[in-house]
Amino acid sequence: MEHRMVPLRLPASAQDALLALFITVMQVQGTMVRNAGEVVQRPLTDLGNLGYVLLIAGGAVVAVRRRWPVPVFVTAALTSLVYYTLDFPDGPGWLGLFVAFYTVAAYGDGRRSLVIVGVGASVLAVGWLVAAADIEPRAAIGWVYFRIGVSVMSAALGESVRTRQVIAAEAQERAEAAERTREEEARARVDAERLRIAREVHDTVAHAIAIINVQSGVTAHVLDKRPETAREALRVIEQTSSRALREMRAVLGVLRDGDGDDEGRAPYPGLGQIGELAAKAREAGLDIELEETSPAAPLPGAVGSAVYRIVQESITNVVRHAGPTRVTIVLSPGTEDLEVRVTDEGRRAAQDQESADPHLSVRHPGGSAGPGRGIVGMRERCRLLGGELHAGPIPGGGFEVRARLPVAPAGSRL
Repeated sequence: MEHRMVPLRLPASAQDALLALFITVMQVQGTMVRNAGEVVQRPLTDLGNLGYVLLIAGGAVVAVRRRWPVPVFVTAALTSLVYYTLDFPDGPGWLGLFVAFYTVAAYGDGRRSLVIVGVGASVLAVGWLVAAADIEPRAAIGWVYFRIGVSVMSAALGESVRTRQVIAAEAQERAEAAERTREEEARARVDAERLRIAREVHDTVAHAIAIINVQSGVTAHVLDKRPETAREALRVIEQTSSRALREMRAVLGVLRDGDGDDEGRAPYPGLGQIGELAAKAREAGLDIELEETSPAAPLPGAVGSAVYRIVQESITNVVRHAGPTRVTIVLSPGTEDLEVRVTDEGRRAAQDQESADPHLSVRHPGGSAGPGRGIVGMRERCRLLGGELHAGPIPGGGFEVRARLPVAPAGSRL
C-alpha cells in the first residue's frame, strides 16, 4: 500500500512569526557587524538603547503583517524614518520595511493600497535624503537611493502578486460559473426530455385507452346478440393495444442503456400515418372525413410527428367527450406554414345517428370525463416548433382544434 507524502506546511501566523524573528536578528546583528570597529555619529546604545529598540520594533512588527498590513507598514516606515533622522548607524535595518512595502501592496485592495505605498515612499524618500544631507563620505548617499529603489521594487512585486491572485480568483469564478451553467443546461435538457416523453406517453396511452374503452363497451353490449360485431370490436382492441405498445417502445427507447440495440423500436409516427389513424377512428364509431393535400417539399420529422400527435389527441378528445360524431380533418400545407384543423359536430350529431346504428349509443364512455392536459400538450408542441394552436367550441355546436406549424425553422426564413 502506497503512502503519500504530505508536505509539512506551517500556519501563516507561524510563518510570519519566524520571518519576523529572522528579520529582527538580521537587522540588529547585521548593523552591529557592519559598524564594528568604526566610529559612528550616534551608537545604538544612545538615548537609552533607542537604536536597538527601533531595529527590533521594525522587525518584530512583521509578525502581524497579514492581519494588519497598513498599520504594520506605518510602524515600519516610522521606525525607519526616526532611525535615520537621529543619525543611527546604517545597516540592514530596512529589511522589515521592505517586507511591509510588499505586504501592503500584495494584501491590499489595489488602488487604495497603491496610494498608501506611493505616499509612504515619497515621505520616506524625502526624510532619508534630508537626513543624509551632511553624510560623509558623500558616496555613502548611494545607500539612500538603494533604499528608495528597493522600496519601490518591493511594492511593485506585491502588486504583481496581488494582480495574479485576482486573475486566478476570477478564472476560478468563471470556471465555477461555467460548471454551474453546464449543470443547468444538462438539467434543462433532462427536463425537456422528460416533458417530451410525458407528452408522447400521454398522447399514446390516452388515445389507445379511449379507443379500447369504446370498443370494450360495444363488446359488452352486443356480445350475446351480435357476436360478429363483438369479434370485430375485440380485433380493434387487439390492434390498438399492439400499436400503443409499439409506440411506447419507441418513446421509452431513449431510457434504455446505451447498448446500441435498436431492435424492436418503431419510428415515430408522422404525416404518413394520418390515414391509418383516421381508419382506426372510423372503427371506433367516428365518421371521419380526411382532406389532405401533399406538401410541395418533405416536412421535417418534428413537424410531421407534431401534426400526427395533434390529430391523435383531437380524435381522443372527441371520443372521450362527444362520442360518435362527424369529424373533419383538414391538412393544408403552404410554402411557409402547415395548417391543421380538426372539427367535430358535437353530441347533437351523435344523437341523430343513434337511430341509424343503435349499438353506437354505447360509445359515450368518456362523455363525463374531467379536464385533462391534452390541449395543453398540443399547445406546447406547437410553441416548441414556433407555431400556435387555438382550440375551442364553434357556433352551432361542436369543437375545433386549429394549429399552424412552420415547415422550416424561423431562422431560415427570408
